[in-house]
Order: sequence, then C-alpha cells, then structure tokens
Amino acid sequence: MQREQRTFIAVKPDGVKRGLVGEIIKRFENRGFKLIGLKMLDVTPEMAERHYGEHKGKPFYDRLIEYIQSGPIVAMVWKGYDCIAGCRQIMGATRPLEAQVGTIRADFALVKEYNVVHGSDSEESAEREIAIYFDEKEICDEYDNMAEIVIEKLDD
Repeated sequence: MQREQRTFIAVKPDGVKRGLVGEIIKRFENRGFKLIGLKMLDVTPEMAERHYGEHKGKPFYDRLIEYIQSGPIVAMVWKGYDCIAGCRQIMGATRPLEAQVGTIRADFALVKEYNVVHGSDSEESAEREIAIYFDEKEICDEYDNMAEIVIEKLDD
C-alpha cells in the first residue's frame, strides 16, 4: 500500500563541490517527488554529532564528522508516495560500485566515503534528520507540484 511520506536528502560536500546539486534535484523531481524544503548550509559540530550519533564509537565516526563539515551541504526535504524507498532507489547502493547504473551513486561516485548524497533510511530517521536541519516553518508544503495538478485534473 502506498503512503505519503517525507524524507531528508542531503547533497554532501563532494557533490556540492563538483556542481552536482542541480542534476541531483532534477532526478528526484523527474520521478515526481515534491521538494518542500531546501537550503545550503555549513554543518555545525553539533549538527554533525546529532546526524551521525548512531555511529559514535565506531572506527569511522571521526572521519564522518570531519567529512560532513568539509564544505557546505544542500539539505532538502522531499515528499511523495513511498518517498523514502523511492529516493533511496534513485540514490543507489551506499557503495557506488554496487549501485545500479543510472543511480546517482553509480553515475557520480567511486568510493563509499565520498558517495555524493545522503538519504534517510526510515520514517524515524527522516523525521529525526529533518528536525536537525529544518524548523517546521521552513518547510513549504502548501503548494501543488505538477504531478499533483495532473492527478487532480485526471480525477475530475
């Protein structure tokens, strides 16, 4: 059963530095997901620790914290039916060499540590991550995107 969800997507510092933001947004829009939150920012140490808190104590934790603060990210909130699974499908596997051709990571990344994009893996993670980067008042949910307009017209 399809259900409407929100998810958090971030273009990581390597994706921003490589000028891939527009291409990444285009892929989610082309799929029909609705962009309801968008900002470019430098991740603070507190944000990084909240975002990657589940990995604290693991050998790669310090590298994650350092990497996410190595340049600006583009933080986004997307909405749509089965949005979490759909966005993860568009991103591809975490390890780029295991990602299917045509996904963001297969097309633009070579190694797991610099895989261009992050996406929430569950509804709980999505809501937690959205709250790290956005206040609810920054989310613009009250407009119709083209997919919604088309569906509405077809239902008439």
